[in-house]
Amino acid sequence: MSTEPSDESLMLRYADGDLAAFRELYQRHQRGLYRFVAWRSPRRDWVDEVAQEAWIGLHQARGRYVPSASFRTFLYQIARNRLVDLQRQSPLLSVDDAPEPQSPAADAELESQQMNSALHQAIRALPGEQKEALVLQQFSGLSLEEIATLTDAPIETVKSRLRYAMRKLREQLSAGVAAQEEQA
Repeated sequence: MSTEPSDESLMLRYADGDLAAFRELYQRHQRGLYRFVAWRSPRRDWVDEVAQEAWIGLHQARGRYVPSASFRTFLYQIARNRLVDLQRQSPLLSVDDAPEPQSPAADAELESQQMNSALHQAIRALPGEQKEALVLQQFSGLSLEEIATLTDAPIETVKSRLRYAMRKLREQLSAGVAAQEEQA
């Protein structure tokens, strides 16, 4: 059994003024939130801004926090709402402007880099709702219930989105491998 406090209890402590509780929440979720924003953002220059504004929004909402959903769902919803606001302000964005998250292993083998690039490209090509569900589950570690709450969709819909996303990824990656073999 874990002796660490839950995210929800840390958030309640932070709402009462405990800054150490906020530091712990930030340590636990800064990377996952950043990855979520990086995958969802149609513009690279928005990623840092939205991630930072999510933490500011969390600070501003701390007095209203009620642990009815997971803390992570609450935090990601703040970031998601800010992205939606920015997209409404800039309606002429192209999907091609979406950032490609950077690989932390700069010295990885060329084949590995190419496969990683192909995967990122395949994920970016997914329809928005499928991409969002996949990123939330695979890169941010959210449960089906958390994704359903965050996206305001039934769990069965989330499962379908994930199933279709995985099928499309397999098809795209298989087609890419077949094309490379033909070139060789």
